[in-house]
Amino acid sequence: MEAAKYKRLPYGSSNYKSIRTQNYAYVDKTMYIEMLENENNPNQFFIRPRKFGKSLFFMTLSCYYDMNEAENFDQLFGDLYIGKHPTPERNSYAILQFDFSGMDTSSEKGFVDSFSSNVQNVVRDFFRMYEPVFPEADKYVNQIDDEKPGIKALDMVFYAAKQQNVKLYFIIDEYDHFANDLIAMGNRYGKDFYKAMIAANGLVRDFYERIKTSTKSIPSRTFITGISPVMLDDLTSGYNIAEILTLNPKYNEMMGFTQEEVEWLMRETGVDASLINVDMEACYDGYLFNIDGKQRVYNPAMMLYFFNQIIQFKKPPIDLVDLNLKTDYGRLKKLVQNDNNRELLLQIVKDGEIVAEILRKFSIDMLNDNSYFVSLLFYMGLLTIKEPVMNKVRLVIPNYSIKTLYWEYLIQLMRETSPDMTIQSMQLDEAITVLAMEGNAERFIDYVSQNAFSKLSDYDLQRFDEKYIKLMLLAYLFMSKIYVPMSEYEAVPGRADIYLQRNPLLPQVKYEWVFELKYCKAGAKESEIAAKRDEGLKQIKQYLASDRLKGHTDLKAAVIVFTGKNKYEITEICLEP
Repeated sequence: MEAAKYKRLPYGSSNYKSIRTQNYAYVDKTMYIEMLENENNPNQFFIRPRKFGKSLFFMTLSCYYDMNEAENFDQLFGDLYIGKHPTPERNSYAILQFDFSGMDTSSEKGFVDSFSSNVQNVVRDFFRMYEPVFPEADKYVNQIDDEKPGIKALDMVFYAAKQQNVKLYFIIDEYDHFANDLIAMGNRYGKDFYKAMIAANGLVRDFYERIKTSTKSIPSRTFITGISPVMLDDLTSGYNIAEILTLNPKYNEMMGFTQEEVEWLMRETGVDASLINVDMEACYDGYLFNIDGKQRVYNPAMMLYFFNQIIQFKKPPIDLVDLNLKTDYGRLKKLVQNDNNRELLLQIVKDGEIVAEILRKFSIDMLNDNSYFVSLLFYMGLLTIKEPVMNKVRLVIPNYSIKTLYWEYLIQLMRETSPDMTIQSMQLDEAITVLAMEGNAERFIDYVSQNAFSKLSDYDLQRFDEKYIKLMLLAYLFMSKIYVPMSEYEAVPGRADIYLQRNPLLPQVKYEWVFELKYCKAGAKESEIAAKRDEGLKQIKQYLASDRLKGHTDLKAAVIVFTGKNKYEITEICLEP
């Protein structure tokens, strides 16, 4: 019997043409091309978090509308939705595709030079690509090389397109990248630099004003994306013609994978479902960008990372979280340099949710306002919609992968505010190994108590409670790869504070754990401590009787009551055989 022939997994690739011509699996999103074309406004703005497939979607748009790809239409699109339902404007545009990532933001001159060169290079490549369409293409290329006109090179495109009656499609990726870099600087220089670039006569505003002006005389379309709407408000007078589609429910699933698409991708690429012994939904799913969106979606880069590991090594990765997410952690840290945002972020991590309004656009000057900061976390994919609450929404942390970013941030913040706090990796690993192999929780809890809780500054002690203790324990547990720590684990009735699931690659781990945490202030009476202990015992017995945990012979459980910052007691539950 002939072995099944699987398609290649498109991990790390955003080149649509290569994916379609080199036997890669492609999750068909082309029905959205038809929807976008049917919008009344051809100038469109749409943002999604990092690693959500934006670049691949742009390449798809480019191949579909590019007049140079007309002869390849059947090969590139024939078996997809849009190939079976082609639109009137297919292969009828000359494409200008800009990517504004990687701009030099170290100085104003460096940025002006790099931004200008980027635009200039795109225009030069444009004339080379469409040389058969423009009789004077060589003249324009030579003029660019000789005069180095920067963004004024766009004027050549507009003039040539008008002369030859050519329609233009502007695709702009990472429109806000330089703004995010400047915001992350968190200083006056960054803000002044930003404002100079988008103010009247500023370079960035001039770029968008030129495109806006061209639409009055040249048939064109524009699609702009990034990860936040932070520049939209500031660019209003310079570029106010785009329809903002980001929160439109019919585009909720345009980027990201639905459950059905994940299952299709597994079948197409030969991912062995029997090798998956982790909860993919809990780790990578959960994103909803409008309360009326049909389905929640997975982060596609996270899923491709996970599947790539299974296909290559025949087992899930020991690091369930893609290391590429660490760049999001760095960005998160830089966004909370003022006290208001820092306190709000800590509250979100402790509560796991916040009720807020999602704002459609805002300026750099507004980021110290709580409502704008929360919206930015949403657009970055660090929060997502759970449910409506009156005229607002309840936002939650989307999945386990994103929770780990918050945990890492929490550890770093505590180390910055409490200089005496230490992390001795070898001792921590040994303590968690004892937890896992000997079923003894004392050593791990003592480690955290001695190295973290007892070293907390007065600043951190102000928020010390059960939720804060839980977050710190989770953060320390995540440092080791022995467990996959779960917060608020659903064990109906109720939710366990911490459930320690063994890492799927470490079946030799003898014990999983359930912790129920309680807290009393320093100096609490024994009767108060006993009441907390009894409350915890009652709760944990309910969890252990739940369908999800009942009958686990390798499960241990304990109630841990902390008193003040350096005292604790552990009461282990004897499980019935």
